[in-house]
Parts: sequence; structure tokens; C-alpha cells
Amino acid sequence: MASRWCQLLCPQPKQVASESMHGARLAAQQLGRGCDACDVEAGKPCRCAQGQEEDADFVAHMVSNRHIRQEETTRAGGGRVAAAAVTTQQHHSKPASTFAQSVINMVGMLIGLGQLSTPYALENGGWASIFLLVGLGIMCAYTAHIIGRCLDEEPSSKTYQDIGQQAFGSKGRLIASAFIYLEIFFALVSYTISLSDNIPLVFAGVRLHLPWLRLSTTQLLTVMAVLVALPSLWLRNLSSISFLSFVGILMSMVILVTILCTAAFSNVGLGKHIPVLRLDKIPTVSGLYMFSYAGHIVFPNIYTAMKDRSSFTRVSVTNFFMVAVLYTTLAFVGASLFGPSVNSQVTLSMPPGLLVTKVALWATVLTPVTKYALEFAPFAIQLEHHLPATMGPRARIIIRGSIGSAGLLLILALALSVPYFQYVLSLTGSLISVAISVIFPCGFYLKIRWGRLSRPVVVLNAAMIAVGFVLAVVGTASSAKLLVKSIQNGHVA
Repeated sequence: MASRWCQLLCPQPKQVASESMHGARLAAQQLGRGCDACDVEAGKPCRCAQGQEEDADFVAHMVSNRHIRQEETTRAGGGRVAAAAVTTQQHHSKPASTFAQSVINMVGMLIGLGQLSTPYALENGGWASIFLLVGLGIMCAYTAHIIGRCLDEEPSSKTYQDIGQQAFGSKGRLIASAFIYLEIFFALVSYTISLSDNIPLVFAGVRLHLPWLRLSTTQLLTVMAVLVALPSLWLRNLSSISFLSFVGILMSMVILVTILCTAAFSNVGLGKHIPVLRLDKIPTVSGLYMFSYAGHIVFPNIYTAMKDRSSFTRVSVTNFFMVAVLYTTLAFVGASLFGPSVNSQVTLSMPPGLLVTKVALWATVLTPVTKYALEFAPFAIQLEHHLPATMGPRARIIIRGSIGSAGLLLILALALSVPYFQYVLSLTGSLISVAISVIFPCGFYLKIRWGRLSRPVVVLNAAMIAVGFVLAVVGTASSAKLLVKSIQNGHVA
């Protein structure tokens, strides 16, 4: 039974490095070294062949997003992305990522939605909670290192799911895949909530009313934005989807720069009081911090794309050091700027009317719109691999687009029903990110290298599993309780 469900749920091996958002990380996982989805007999053609050529282009295109970005800056006209894809595909025959490119890919992948909540998390947890932020960064740097060690053990392992199967067989692959898809789902819900929170400020003064729909102006604006993004789910041109990856990274960097500009050039003064420690808020804060470091499912991609894989540990340490410094700076700047009034998304606390505020809000609104197609790409590709071989290209596109559209509309409905960004994000970090980034890597490592590890290493990994388990249980319980309470209060109101 487990193997049957694994065949349906698990992406096939061959994953490559991708951009910062969670869906793009998985967009290349679907191509297998064989075709397990079809279970073809020897000498017979694969049913999936119709979609594999474009999928291969997508995989090659996403293998080094930094290289693509460099190509795009040197070319002009509408063919820039296609040209970059061709160039990258030519270099896909062997690993080519340098140390610097690998660090940039890893940093760019981690910086995303979590950066919006770090000032809120610091203000709620107290300035002493910064030690928790740094400590989780150290733990995640170590688990990134041991992911590389697991990949050293089995050269055929290329993806996070491969490591799960290497450790615990088909059940390990099934569990890893289930958590990865849960992470994508919750990330999409969080993005949509962020869109709903920020879009009324972008269109301040706009009032919409449809007598036959009991929706507020904010909800109508959110629905309109999602409908604008809906056609992107029907794209079969994978180069276009990859271009959205670059736009998403750019938006994340714009948000960071605008917050720093607010601190440097606005009339909002630094120096607001930050409490020392609030122990009762630490479970929720730990989930927010953990979500900010979630990215381990793509680390095998970065590893396999490196020219010198022996430097992967140095890449991981450098990456998490840079990200921890960035998050710490952003957390202290945001909390010191806005104090107790800081919002769960720091962009909502920025002073109205300033140019940097408008830019930050637009970037926050555009980010989810660019992510939907990327997030749904792994589902779409896996779906096509299970469609009948006799089905024509047009029917495949219709099924792909229809299921993607239905899924996005379901996520939209959920996001509008549960518009509590900080609790959804904290729940995702506690329930899913802790498992993917701490518990699973340590468990995989112990199982794969059992009998060859020293006692201190065994104790260290067992202790990290225990800490991760405690953070997951306590954080999930706290976040779920606050989320339920907020929903009940919302219904009462």
C-alpha cells in the first residue's frame, strides 16, 4: 500500500536548484531516471514522453537561477529568457556552480515570506529571543551539512525524497513527499493571506460592492488579483514560468531594501522599547523563526549542481551566517522602528504616503501573483505523467489548468476564511518546517550512517531530534490554539 501511494505522491528523482519560494524548489523534482509513473515494459516507449521534453527544459533552466539572471542582464528583447534557458541547458551536462553561485542560490532561496514576520516575532518574543533565532540557524546549518553527507553515501540520490528512501525505503519517500506538498500548500495559503492584507493599502480609497456577493472591498480586490494570476497556471511554456521565478526574487529584495530605507531616511525614529523576554510567546515565535529557515528540500539540488561538492559545508555555513545576520538586522530595525505596534507583516507598519512604503506594498502584492504557477508546477508535471498516453496536448492543458485553477480557488477561499497571517505562518513553521529542516535530516543521517558514527555525533543528532520534536509539539499546539481562538473571535465579531 505504501509503495502505491508513494508512486502517486512522490516526485521522481532529478531535482535542481531553484529560487527562493517553496514551489520553485520543487518544480524540477518530477523527472525520473526511469519512468516509475508509467511502469513501462522493456523496449516500449514511455507514455509520459509528450511532456518530458519541455519538463527537461524546465529542469535545465532552473538548475542555476543565478546563471540565468546573469544571462538575462546581458541580453535584450523578448528572447532573453529563452536564450538563457538554452545557455543553461548547454551547461547542464556537468555540475558548474561555483562557491559564490551556490551561496547566492541558497541565500536567495531562504529569503522570502519569513522576512516579513521577523520584526513582529522579535517584539513579541523579546530581544532575548534573538538567541533562539541564531540557535535555530546553527541547527539548520548543521542539518544542511549532514544532508550533504547523506548524498555522499549514495551517488544516485539527487533529491530530498531520495534521501528519505535511502534511509527508510518507500515509506521514507512517501513521508518526505507528503510533508513537502503540505509545505507548498500552507505556503500558498500564507502568500494569499499576505496578498489580502496588503492589497487594500495599495488601492487605498477604492470601494467595491457587488450586491449579489457578500464580500468586502478587500476580499473582492484579493479575488481580482488571484483571477489575474489564474491564467499563469495554464502556461505550458516553462521558460515563462521560470521568468516568474526571477521576478519573485527581485520582489523579495525590494521589500528588504525599502524597510532599510525607511529606517535610514524617514521621520520614524529608532529606539522603541523591546521587552527582554516573553516566555509565553516563545512557542509561537519559534514557529515564525523556523519558517524563515525552511529550505532544506532544495539543498540536495544545490549540492548536485556544485562543481566542488566538498565545499558544500562551507556553503551552508556561509549561507546561514549571512541569513541569520540579515534576519537579526531586519528584526531589530523593524521592532525598534515600530515597537508594540509592529504588524505581523512589517510592510503594514510602514508610514503611509512615503514612496518607499508604496514600493514595498506593491512588491508584497506582486510576490504572490508571481508564485502561483511556480508552486503548482510540481503538481502539474506529476499529473501529466499519470494521464493516458492517448490524450492529446489540448486535453492535457485543459486538465492541467482546470485542476490548478480549482486548487488555487480552494486556497483563495481558505485564505479569505482564515486571514491570520502570523498564526498560519507559525503553524507551518512548527508543524512542517521543523520536521523538514531538523527532525528528518537528523533521522535520515542516523539511519544511513548507523554504526559508523561516533557516540558524540549520535547524541548530538538524537538531542536535535528531541529539541525539534518539542518545538514542533509545543509550537503547533500554541499556534493552532491561537488560530482557532482568532477564528472564533472573528465569527463572533
